Amino acid sequence: MQNRIEKITELLDKNKAEAIEVFDLRDKNYFVDYAIIASSLGSKHTLALLDHLKKGLKPEENFNNIDESGEWIVVDLGDILIHIMTPEYRVKYDMENFLSSLQESTEF
Repeated sequence: MQNRIEKITELLDKNKAEAIEVFDLRDKNYFVDYAIIASSLGSKHTLALLDHLKKGLKPEENFNNIDESGEWIVVDLGDILIHIMTPEYRVKYDMENFLSSLQESTEF
């Protein structure tokens, strides 16, 4: 699993994604084990990052679903969710806070 996470983050980083964060959600009663969030440089870059992921991860990874807009793309790999967002959407939807609260809420 760690190799998969590293490959995804390296692909994003190599293709100029910014502020890449990985959230370990195992044992957190969430529907995926990991979530990765990255910022794009704009809507065209968001789509370009998706293309880089498709080329770099297939055929090893199975893309179960891709929810696309120019501002926010969610890639479902089954046990990993990848969120690629423009900086404006990232601030607006504050996924880091949501995912961080999941991590904190189940720790005793």
